[in-house]
Amino acid sequence: MDMPATQRMAAGDAKRIAESLIPELQKRAQLAEDSRQVPRENIELLKKSGLLQTIQPVSCGGQGLTMRAHVDVISSIARGCNATAWVLGVYQAHSWMMGHISRQAQQDVYGKGGDQAVAAVIGPRGKATRQADGSYVFSGFWPFASGNAHADWLLLGNEIFDEAGQKLDDGDLLVPKSDLEVLDDWHVAGLQGTGSSSVKATNVAVPAHRFVSLSALLENATTPYNDPEAPAPLKSQAGPVLGLCIASGAAGVARGALDEFIKIVPGKRVMYTGHVSHEWQPMQRALGEAAAKIHAAELVLYRVADDIDDYAQLGQKMPMSLRARIRMDITLAPRLCRDAIEELYTIGGAAGLSLKSPIQRAARNLQATCMHGFLLYDAGAEIYGRVLFGLDPGTPVV
Repeated sequence: MDMPATQRMAAGDAKRIAESLIPELQKRAQLAEDSRQVPRENIELLKKSGLLQTIQPVSCGGQGLTMRAHVDVISSIARGCNATAWVLGVYQAHSWMMGHISRQAQQDVYGKGGDQAVAAVIGPRGKATRQADGSYVFSGFWPFASGNAHADWLLLGNEIFDEAGQKLDDGDLLVPKSDLEVLDDWHVAGLQGTGSSSVKATNVAVPAHRFVSLSALLENATTPYNDPEAPAPLKSQAGPVLGLCIASGAAGVARGALDEFIKIVPGKRVMYTGHVSHEWQPMQRALGEAAAKIHAAELVLYRVADDIDDYAQLGQKMPMSLRARIRMDITLAPRLCRDAIEELYTIGGAAGLSLKSPIQRAARNLQATCMHGFLLYDAGAEIYGRVLFGLDPGTPVV
């Protein structure tokens, strides 16, 4: 039986709703920065609007929309508040993952309503031992748990061992936040408003039904991939989905900064010259190049979304050549956005150094985005190059 969603929406409605929230989110963008976490009012706004559940399965009380709808939503929200978009992107990734865990675990989280936020650190940083009865006991330390302040549940990646010490798998365990220690250690130079504090666990017990195999998820071996009745979005290739969820906000961050630049620059003097900014050819060229890079990044992100959606609709596994290209694409788009805004930030003059400037905030946030392990440009290029040479990608996370 499906759990109730806030209100069903079409993909076009999702974009329209997200755009309508931009002015309100802009008012609290500095508050997110100062508080080092997304304001609760923003989270409630996302829940009430239904955008929290954009790609969450209908069976979990979500909207069950496509990855193209996800890009529409996250890039729009990012124009209002960079940090809120980042946290919403990861929440959506985790809500999609929840469609691949047991029905009992879904009920644990969404039984009282579909508007529950799930935080996560998906990579296997912890160590879990599977007990004889199938349950797990795990310990570990997970940095970068974005958005955990407003989540009651977390998915935490672990290496899974049997009681004899033999490694069995890599996977994620679904844990109530109340079983974890949350550290106040998020003091950073970029994405400060995301509240990505570390979490720690010591000998925490988890029942068997709250486990999802990461290796099975990445290779289309969880239940939805083999269920002819499962909705198409749940058949999406996991690696590309998870990558796109954290890359999508970059375009909106950059476009918001571009809009701000166009608003504040005209009429300003270029100090120690006789030029007016908008009439100065280097400024015109910088703006044109930045706008083109942002547009190119948007095209890349939408192409990734469409490729994911197309293969999901067919119920087919993506060929490795396409998965590797997407692994490259999700690093390329944020890099284009970062480079675009860095150029505007620099040529715009020293006034942009103000900590109240949306442009400097965007520049720092885009730099931080490009430093995420999944979005490292050199790693994406290496993986794509290896596959183009006919070699193994060198990682299962593709």
